[in-house]
Amino acid sequence: MAHDPAHDPAAGWKPHVAIGITGHRPDNPALSGNREAVLRALEDALGAIDRLACEAAGEGREIRLFTLLAGGIDQSAARIALAWRWSLVAPLPFGAGLNCAINAGAATRGDVAALCSGGQAADPEVEARAAAIRTLADSAHLFEIADRDEEIRAALECSLADPADGQAARRLDALCSANVELAGRVMIERIDLLVAVWDRTRTDLAGGTGHTVLAALETGTPVLVIDPARPESWTILTRPEELGHLDPGAAAGPDLVRLEAIVAGALAPMAHSVERMRREKWRPRSSFGFGIYRWIEWLFGGRTAKSGTIQTRFEAPGSIAAGSAAGLLDVARAALGPEDRVVARIERELLPNFAWADGVSSRLSDAYRSGMSVNFMLSALAIIIGIAYLPLGLPELKWVFALIELGLLLAILAITYVGHARAWHRRWFETRRVAEYLRFAPAIAITGVARPVARWPRGGRGEWPERFSRDALRDAGLPEARIDRAFLRRALEGIVLPHITGQRRYHEAKAKQLARVDRRIDRAAESCFLAAVVSVSIWLAIAAAAAAGLVPASWPDATAKLFTFLGVAFPTLGANLAGLRYFGDFERFAAISRATSGKLSSVEERTGLLISGDEQRLTFSSASDLVRAVDEIIVGEIESWQSVYAAKHLGLPA
Repeated sequence: MAHDPAHDPAAGWKPHVAIGITGHRPDNPALSGNREAVLRALEDALGAIDRLACEAAGEGREIRLFTLLAGGIDQSAARIALAWRWSLVAPLPFGAGLNCAINAGAATRGDVAALCSGGQAADPEVEARAAAIRTLADSAHLFEIADRDEEIRAALECSLADPADGQAARRLDALCSANVELAGRVMIERIDLLVAVWDRTRTDLAGGTGHTVLAALETGTPVLVIDPARPESWTILTRPEELGHLDPGAAAGPDLVRLEAIVAGALAPMAHSVERMRREKWRPRSSFGFGIYRWIEWLFGGRTAKSGTIQTRFEAPGSIAAGSAAGLLDVARAALGPEDRVVARIERELLPNFAWADGVSSRLSDAYRSGMSVNFMLSALAIIIGIAYLPLGLPELKWVFALIELGLLLAILAITYVGHARAWHRRWFETRRVAEYLRFAPAIAITGVARPVARWPRGGRGEWPERFSRDALRDAGLPEARIDRAFLRRALEGIVLPHITGQRRYHEAKAKQLARVDRRIDRAAESCFLAAVVSVSIWLAIAAAAAAGLVPASWPDATAKLFTFLGVAFPTLGANLAGLRYFGDFERFAAISRATSGKLSSVEERTGLLISGDEQRLTFSSASDLVRAVDEIIVGEIESWQSVYAAKHLGLPA
């Protein structure tokens, strides 16, 4: 069987360490009073991360620093990172021009206008700060949350026009805080560790350092805290509840043990998993020998796109970009530009890896589920053929029937052995998880959303699918883009909504089909048992009639073997159909698809309302929340599906 030797799913798998930075601005009393010591501690902490990364991955290690480029600690950390040749990623809370004006402290409307248009500020101090921001921005990968720039700039100019207007100042502060909080969330979702220079006081100021620390801990992201009062004794927190146990005098020195575990966890070698992936070969079509389960779905549920044929063709990893995903890529290129790194990663890695995993998983699913279905069918045949000599009146040939029965039983043992030896069940689970995680990956990558490291499903053996999918999405990174309303509309209309609609329709159809399969198999099993009752009742009636002299006395003996055969065959068929129904668990799968369809329908309606409503309501915050909602539905569906089949290993039909 031919396969696709050109596609290596692990070729681009290169884990990296992602560090976020947050801290006080230069005018913070705690920072300004001990600035030099704090900067030394910050450099020592980042240096420890660099050293541990080199020990774990060698000189080729990749470290990304995420920063909002705010004044003070953010910019100091960015300079250190660039000096050590780390990658610099800046999710900006505003467009680059407005971000420069706000963080440079532009105090006049003229300077705001100049900086927003890419010019220079008239105030030399403001221009010096703006120049520092521009220098760092030129070296950074920028993700600009600019959808509310006009509104925020108007509020800024209004506040500058009348500094005594407290209402205008409060509105500006609220708008800025909301966007800084939003940019902080983008950062937190993509990092392994947040480094915070924080005086350990307030956590309730939206977008502030303490608030960012709390948000990180609530998502499961560890936080390295450098207290300006005792910068040499930084510590690492992992839970929000630990904030209530911060004792300035408790730490005797840096918490290097936890830091090493975090860095090693991000860069842990996955050689075994890579080798396991490379052993899985993509094939262009399903196996002819394992199409029984699809045939059963067609027979009892009716034809669908994925049933009713013994063989199904799979889209090749090398063809998907020009095939089913061509429209998606056209939208992505229009939104981000044809040369964007994220678009390139989607085209060359995420989509081909999805096609690879989907094809491999489908073949393994066919092998596992058809193998179990064939076992049920063969077990019924073994019993029926084993006694078929009775109604045929061939007792002298019983050995032939016994030999056939033995062959069928040996076939059941062989299928079970091969299924276990080749790990059909485990491999199907693993590759299907990769496929489902990557199915929505283009929309996640393009919109700048990510699932935090701690929020990926865990537990049990074989967590490489989660690690691989997580690293694939993280490696694609944030798109280098200005996120305005036109971008959001294009992404929602051309990528997110079509995906939601397609998946909702798929689950609706799947739920209906599986419900039909379950109902019809149940009826067929009941019919078999009813037929057994009828056959036994008929023979008893014949025997009673013979005893009463109503029919010849020879009839009971003449028909005994036939009705004995029927009395065994019908219950055997009924029991095997019931076993097949239990194994397939069609009813629960239908319920899972109904629930998933209902959730997707709700998000689909919300997305449509957002697109068709007031333009001012179309924001990055609302759009990204919808993308996260879809991601949660996907992960929930995967976990529900696994809970049904996790314990159903290929076994003997007992």
